[in-house]
Amino acid sequence: MSAKSIQPQSGTYFERLSFCEGQIAAPPHPELGLVAVIPSFNEPDLVGTLESLWNCERPGCAAEVIVVLNSPIGCDAGILRQNEQTLKEASAWIAQHADPRLTFHVVHFPNLPRKHAGVGLARKIGMDEAARRFDEVKKPNGIIAGFDADCRCDANYLTAMERHFRAQPRCPGCSVYFEHPLEGPLEPKVYEAIAAYELHLRYYTQALRYAGFPHAYHTIGSCMAVRATVYKKQGGMNKRQAGEDFYFLHKVIPLGGFADLTATRVMPSPRPSDRVPFGTGKAVLDFLHEQKSVTYPLEAFLDLKAFFEVLPTLSACGIKAGLSGLRSMSDAMQSFLDKQNFWKALEEIRKNTANEDTFRSRFFRWFNAFMAMKFVHYARDNHYGVPGVEHEAARLLPLIAGERHVAATADGAVCELLRIYRALERDGKGIHGDSTTF
Repeated sequence: MSAKSIQPQSGTYFERLSFCEGQIAAPPHPELGLVAVIPSFNEPDLVGTLESLWNCERPGCAAEVIVVLNSPIGCDAGILRQNEQTLKEASAWIAQHADPRLTFHVVHFPNLPRKHAGVGLARKIGMDEAARRFDEVKKPNGIIAGFDADCRCDANYLTAMERHFRAQPRCPGCSVYFEHPLEGPLEPKVYEAIAAYELHLRYYTQALRYAGFPHAYHTIGSCMAVRATVYKKQGGMNKRQAGEDFYFLHKVIPLGGFADLTATRVMPSPRPSDRVPFGTGKAVLDFLHEQKSVTYPLEAFLDLKAFFEVLPTLSACGIKAGLSGLRSMSDAMQSFLDKQNFWKALEEIRKNTANEDTFRSRFFRWFNAFMAMKFVHYARDNHYGVPGVEHEAARLLPLIAGERHVAATADGAVCELLRIYRALERDGKGIHGDSTTF
């Protein structure tokens, strides 16, 4: 595809933070409202993903799909050949699928700088391109959705997303409901592994919500969407080679109004992979090697819950009164807070807040998602040990969904637990309950 140069205006987001100039020569449809961005690296079945999106019901707005085919300088020759084959197949497919209100584009970056090459930079290139397209048609609130080259989606994926953002004009972004396939052509152990890993993801998010952490959402790059104006204001996507989705979305989530979109579904691939040091592919690979799946101890989240319950006292009565409450905290929490210079941070927070709402906002700016994850790692590694995911998920379930699930999960069957956790999230039950406020 031929590239075009879009010279950015002085001081714009694109001048300051974009990786490259505009890549798509064809002008966007005047009614463009939604762009799905797909990073693609060494993917043998990109066309299957494009077919899944093509088969979607058409939204009221025009939509685009931007694929960023990418590889680093000095990449393995076999991967380069696969990318060239993917480009050829995708280009031929696009030529045969014409719809002015749902267009597909592939941009090819075969020589990205090795220092930054990876999924973060590929997402950034595509999401920046989407933001440019929305600027061209003066649609600053256009929707930029993350997707992956090995995903599938329900037929209402595009319409549900459009409907969600139209109904919630102040929503800056959303996490899209997902389910990994639990059966198919791969070896059975792969599906055992992905069931356990997905259970771990859902357990972690639900445990944080039970603890009262207000910014607990799934942060999966293939299952997210943000408004273009928010994307630019938050500095765009980062260039991280792993965890780019977590770091990006946790700049958006604290803005308020972030939501779960459960009216549709993305089906990410369960395949094993060693491309990145953590994430789905790596978790499946680890399971295949070790034949077990672990998670964080429930005690860590109970510690967080107890800590967050002291916050009203810290806000209203000050450090002295709060100190007595914190003395009853676990050894894990007390030692962690000491290591994080909590008392100094608390003094600064109180100095700059006049009421409970601003105290809460500032506190969770300090004790953010990174700090929460840091604590559960610390508690696991130094105090509680590394438990199996089925055991901890079964322990949490009665706390978030009632005692009726105790018998069903007594044997800790991963697939049965996952079925229940999926239903809770899809139905919106057990999510962001009263425990998220104080």
